Amino acid sequence: MARILGISGFYHDSAAALVVDGELVSAAQEERFTRIKHDSRFPSNAIRFCLSGHGMDTIDHVVFYDKPFLKFDRMLETHLTYAPNGVQRFRQSMPSWLKEKLFLKQQIRKELAKLTELTVGRLPPLLFTQHHQSHAGSAFYCSPFDSAAVLCIDGVGEWATTSAWKGSASGLEGLWQINFPHSLGLLYSAFTYFCGFEVNDGEYKLMGLAPFGEAIYADKIKESIIDIKPDGTFRLNLDYFDFCLGDKMTSSKFDDFFGASKREAEAPVRKLDMDMAASIQVVIEEVILKLAATIREETGLVNLCLAGGVALNCVANGRLRRSNIFEDVWAQPASGDAGGAIGAAYCVWHELLGNKKSATSGDLMKGCLLGPSYNSIEIKALLDELGVCYQQYPEATMYQEATRLLGEDKVVGWFQGRMEFGPRALGGRSILGDPRSPGMQRKINTNIKFRESFRPFAPAVLTQDFSAYFDTDKESPYMMFVVKLRHELRLEEDPGLNGIERVDGIRSSLPAVTHIDFSTRVQTVNESSSPTLFRLLGKFKEATGCSVLINTSFNVRGEPIVESPLDAVRCFMNTNMDALVLGEFVLKKDGQVDPDRKMLEAPALNNADEKPLNTPQTDADLKRFARSFSCMVVIVFGLILPWIFGQNFPVWPWVAGFFLLVWGEFLPGTLQRFHYLWHKLGYLLSRITSPVLLGSVYFLVLTPVAIAKRQFGSSRFRTECEADLKTYREACQSDHHMEDPF
Repeated sequence: MARILGISGFYHDSAAALVVDGELVSAAQEERFTRIKHDSRFPSNAIRFCLSGHGMDTIDHVVFYDKPFLKFDRMLETHLTYAPNGVQRFRQSMPSWLKEKLFLKQQIRKELAKLTELTVGRLPPLLFTQHHQSHAGSAFYCSPFDSAAVLCIDGVGEWATTSAWKGSASGLEGLWQINFPHSLGLLYSAFTYFCGFEVNDGEYKLMGLAPFGEAIYADKIKESIIDIKPDGTFRLNLDYFDFCLGDKMTSSKFDDFFGASKREAEAPVRKLDMDMAASIQVVIEEVILKLAATIREETGLVNLCLAGGVALNCVANGRLRRSNIFEDVWAQPASGDAGGAIGAAYCVWHELLGNKKSATSGDLMKGCLLGPSYNSIEIKALLDELGVCYQQYPEATMYQEATRLLGEDKVVGWFQGRMEFGPRALGGRSILGDPRSPGMQRKINTNIKFRESFRPFAPAVLTQDFSAYFDTDKESPYMMFVVKLRHELRLEEDPGLNGIERVDGIRSSLPAVTHIDFSTRVQTVNESSSPTLFRLLGKFKEATGCSVLINTSFNVRGEPIVESPLDAVRCFMNTNMDALVLGEFVLKKDGQVDPDRKMLEAPALNNADEKPLNTPQTDADLKRFARSFSCMVVIVFGLILPWIFGQNFPVWPWVAGFFLLVWGEFLPGTLQRFHYLWHKLGYLLSRITSPVLLGSVYFLVLTPVAIAKRQFGSSRFRTECEADLKTYREACQSDHHMEDPF
């Protein structure tokens, strides 16, 4: 039996996944436990969950989804390309690399030892895959295909931003890649940033905004900002961007090109923003279709797998599927960095351990229901402790009660079974509503989710009925494809509505899930993918004749999806949600007594790793401090300084060192204040000297090397667009050793 723990982290969306003999047993994102959205820290809580029932001593391999030294190589190459410019970015990024990221192998092993109470020597082997290898593994090895082409598109991994792969029973073969700084993900993020949304979080907002605008800038973008070759490979005109070294995504030339400046985050959405969103969406889709056609022609394979952050652009995915370039397209539902934990684990299973990939009756993601679950005893104990009013129903009656509430135009929080993995709520941690209600979209957006009114909602529909509502016959269990509503269900929109106010228009018999272009990000539900949501949809269909519900994630703006019953009750009580169904327990907002408000307040951010300087230390910590400090006094004052200044070795440092050592061993508690003052002094000095030191290194060492390299050497960093080239592809860096983090 082989147990493999996959880990992603330290950049954004930390996560862990456990694969046992080729079966994906569990997976979870760290943000769900810490309540810090996109939490990037070591995923201690996610690992702890994945190892529940599997001790670390039973794990055969631990694998990290990224190779940090290759990423550091790319960062240095970037600075060598632009030096002496970019010193500010160098001073900002280097401390975290020098203190942490260059030593990830040691840090991961140290964190695992601390988490599992094993010595470092007893830990299983630690392996490393490349970033895009992890993406490709999460796509192909979890797919239902025995062979497929694989396309990975994201912001950037180590060097690759786009990569093409060929998957077969023997494993994954890297075909070619496009390297940083030329990135479709960063291009889309630049427009996200300019339109006033947060990078790495607001890209789906830009996608939702696109139908409100016209693609009037698409041709200008292709003429000036991105050069697209016939095979879909591309390069960016870097004059328009600032993401290589600056603090912004776009440059002043970008502002001049569009005749405006970046929209402030809470300012009204402009027509310019709508048109830019529509334009960049058209460009992205064109590139993806050309890339897909190229891979189809080169591999001859009929199936395609997608991964990487750009694969979450379900509008582009829907267009790709409708193009029929491939017979079937499967997109990894956790396409972002969190899914890299799954991909890395499967790369070990198939590529290191030599297990063959074979076709299955379905994908291996288990409906993404891979996280923690809570039983009735645990839920009831919490509700009683909180002092909230609730009713407990037998299972069948619970579904009837939820159906009744939904039929009365109520918004219902739905907390059932295992938590989802990935960015979509798929029936485990969902907010549900009646899609036939004209005001339901605005109600949920503004009164419950506290987010932009234009954001569309996804419909969850019974698989056997979805072709009666939507213009497709291909299932979409993970909300990864946008489809169109059937023509007979559409209505003529009020022509007097313009801009964002069009969101209030009634344009179909399912107005709350129909976007202004009659599109929708559908979730098809069957009994195996989401059993509790399947049963609820069946009851709702019996009562109303409609087998569709609004399904949106159980969270509010700025927070991760809820993980625990306490998270769910907090969200319910602090919003205008009408009811909450927790397992077989139903809470209604009407008639609630005043519960324990302290427990229901939003939890403080979990910054346990950032220990304050004046936090009391244990005696063991203080003893280690005394030993280190005494050695430093002896070495610096007793050996190094006399050697430099030519004096005889003085006796007092040796006496002081011995005295401090004895003091620490026998009275460690009295060193608390001294320990605090020493660390505060070191912290203040580091704030002063670190920027000066790093700036000196940048100008005195890195800049001369950069100038010499630009004059006499070559660089992997390609900055220019070249009209005479037929393709911008480069050799795929897929010849890697998992044992080697470099």
